[in-house]
Formats: sequence, C-alpha cells, structure tokens
Amino acid sequence: MLISNAYAQEAATGQAAAGQVGGGFEGLLLPILFIVVLYFLMIRPQTKRAKEHKTMLDALSKGDEVVTGGGILGKIVEVGEDNFVQIEIAANTTVAIQKQSIATVLPKGTLKNI
Repeated sequence: MLISNAYAQEAATGQAAAGQVGGGFEGLLLPILFIVVLYFLMIRPQTKRAKEHKTMLDALSKGDEVVTGGGILGKIVEVGEDNFVQIEIAANTTVAIQKQSIATVLPKGTLKNI
C-alpha cells in the first residue's frame, strides 16, 4: 500500500500531544496582530483623509479656486445650501457640480485666465 495507516494516541498514557500544550491564546495572537496592523496602515489613514475632506468642503466659499475629481479647474461663483456649487470654468461659463466632487482647493491667484 502507498498510504500508511494512522493510529490515534491512547488517552490512557496521560501525556498531552506536542501540539496541544498551552491554551488557545497563542493561536489567536497572529490574527489579532494582523488586524491591528491593518487598522494602523489602512483604516485609520483613510478615516483621517475623509475627515479632512469633509472639513475642506464645509469651508468652501465664494471666490475659492478648486479642482474637481474629473480635473476641471474653476472658481466658485456660488455655494448653495444643498450639496451643489456653481463654478466658473471660463469667461461667462458656469457649471453646477456636487460639493463632494471637489478634490482640492487651490491657493488664491492660481487661475489667472478666469
């Protein structure tokens, strides 16, 4: 035969198997460590970025120069009470966009043509 028979250890000997020494806590140590590392490397920075983005959106005002998520540059003409703002992307050309689509606020004077 190619497969040898496996026999169970007798319980009458009173000795524990080598893999059963100690409690179950050592087996949980590695998954707990992975969860802690995942929290500090991925979850915590993401929540921090989301909080900073929300603070930036709350501070938007008329005259701010912004870049949208789609790459459109413009100057805010009107901030509505709802979730929309009007941005001027060219002379006499305004576009209504959602506040959440604004990626960054540029320093004043960055857009010279508008």
